[in-house]
Amino acid sequence: MRMWGGVALLVLTLVRCIVAAQAPLSPDEAYYRVWSCVPAAGYLDHPPMVALWIRAGTALFGDTSLGIRLLAPLAAAVGTLLLAAAARDLAVGPVRDAATGNGAAAGRMVRAAVLLNATLALGVGAVTMTPDTPLLFFIVLALWALGRLMATGRGAWWLVVGIALGLACDSKYTAVLPGAGLALWLFGSRQGRLWLRTPYPWCAGLLVLALFTPVILWNAGHHWASFVRQGGRAGDWRPARAAQFLGELAGGQVGLATPLVFVFMAGGLWRAVRHARQAPVSALLSCWTILPILVFVQHALGDRVQANWPVLLYPGLAIAAASLAWRGWVGASALGLALGGLVYVQSTLAPFSLSPHLDITLRQMAGWPALARAVDDMTPAGGFVVADEYGLASELALALPHRRVIGIEPRWALFDLQRATGGEGVFLCSVRRLRDVDTRAFTRFTRVGTVTRGRPGRVAERYAALRVVLAPPASGSVAVILPPGRP
Repeated sequence: MRMWGGVALLVLTLVRCIVAAQAPLSPDEAYYRVWSCVPAAGYLDHPPMVALWIRAGTALFGDTSLGIRLLAPLAAAVGTLLLAAAARDLAVGPVRDAATGNGAAAGRMVRAAVLLNATLALGVGAVTMTPDTPLLFFIVLALWALGRLMATGRGAWWLVVGIALGLACDSKYTAVLPGAGLALWLFGSRQGRLWLRTPYPWCAGLLVLALFTPVILWNAGHHWASFVRQGGRAGDWRPARAAQFLGELAGGQVGLATPLVFVFMAGGLWRAVRHARQAPVSALLSCWTILPILVFVQHALGDRVQANWPVLLYPGLAIAAASLAWRGWVGASALGLALGGLVYVQSTLAPFSLSPHLDITLRQMAGWPALARAVDDMTPAGGFVVADEYGLASELALALPHRRVIGIEPRWALFDLQRATGGEGVFLCSVRRLRDVDTRAFTRFTRVGTVTRGRPGRVAERYAALRVVLAPPASGSVAVILPPGRP
């Protein structure tokens, strides 16, 4: 059984590597590629870990889809093994159930690994590169270390937990939420308070702080820009739209977990909560999960919770679900894997002609090389291409290495990039946003045409092309030259 599981994981990883190499890059991925070219301890949107992972991949395979995404399928494979090991050690339920033999532990290992891989969140995350990719890996690493801690009672595992959570915080700020849940377990449970009498959890906290300090210092030196951006809406209160936001939160999780896997995860969480008073593992996973859920629900009372935010809870929920004695987990997983397979096929081969409203691969990934060629043909020799959307500018910089591609969005002021000083070129802007364009960046502009991006028979986006002369820096606008793509 172990051999066949290893073969299945190897085949799945190879498939994911192929999809990662063949599927076009999304604008966010192209944007994170720019991060990797401008090393820093922080960025406006997120901490720097995704940039470090991209830099490692592109060092081997250049600025290709596989190079940018290389660590995604590899991390998913290693993370699957770590999650299985965590499920072996973290049995959710009565204490007597946790003492069952190797057969029960092996079953939990398989179920946890398969259920997590059956989610769309991991399936898509394993072939794309976003901050959630390293975040999930380090969350799984932390759970594995916690499993070893609970199974062996050796305090040194707290140090691994601290390193993993620190690196998770360097991936995405939401990693602080399960960390806070862990702190709640330490102070709120008898076993946790026993650990607090030792130096180990305190040293783990110091490791988290040490690893996160560079991000804090970067924010301090940049007017706390990233903290303000990510935390500025935490106190919003709009009860009139709370039902809508809560519905979107729930629906997003049903979709990203896939419907039947979501049922298993919810059942596993309920089992953990039921036995939290008697079983330390159940209490630990309950605190790890419930506190972040409450934070997301509170946020949804005033603003939209993006569907991917709670994904960091999926590994813990998969471990909890693995302890259920329910039939049907194979069918639930098969449905999830099939849905993920459809996404893989659509992103690489696009056999289905769907509207942009239904097809995220069309909206995000389709038509970038053709768009870049069309813009290149419109641009005079020696001229630049400029865009005021960070994703659009990043895609063009990747696709047009022989051109100067300029970004004029205010966020670029936080990057250590060469400033553009003038010249003539073509400005590209979504037709939907044309009326909102800030023209201070230009001394002259004339519309010269419209170009489209999409697939045959389907238009993802229309863009207005304008011949422009860039204003001098004294105009108050931010204009930087983005790093070109490298083969």
